[in-house]
Amino acid sequence: MTHVRNAAMALVALLLVVGGAWASWDSAQHVLLAKGREHGTLTVTGCTDDTCSGTYAPEDPSSTRRTLTITRSVAAEQGMAIPVVVKPGTDEGVRTGWGGGLHAWVPLGGALLLAAPVVGGGLRLSRTAWSLAGAGGALLVAAFFAL
Repeated sequence: MTHVRNAAMALVALLLVVGGAWASWDSAQHVLLAKGREHGTLTVTGCTDDTCSGTYAPEDPSSTRRTLTITRSVAAEQGMAIPVVVKPGTDEGVRTGWGGGLHAWVPLGGALLLAAPVVGGGLRLSRTAWSLAGAGGALLVAAFFAL
């Protein structure tokens, strides 16, 4: 019975971490693998509850794109110039640099924090749980200060 409980808890913890990594990869891939993609600067002109949009100044002068949207973060204010990389085939950008990279991995940080009590309480691996919580917390704090 103990082995079944341990296997179930390990499966739940693994599912949380894999889900967080999967959710993060949607944005993180564009920041980490930005070579060969369209780069530029977005000047925020307005924000809704979910997105911010504005005028786009591409690094490549042959680009015809003049407006762009990004996912809203607390650090995006009207008039702010944000370096972005454009998701291929869309008019959506992703913030680049340290702030953008860390912001893209925030779902993984949250998943690590959620998995820590499962590992600590369910699997009785307190050191591993503290390590997961520390890594998740450090990622969230770093993203907060980088933005």
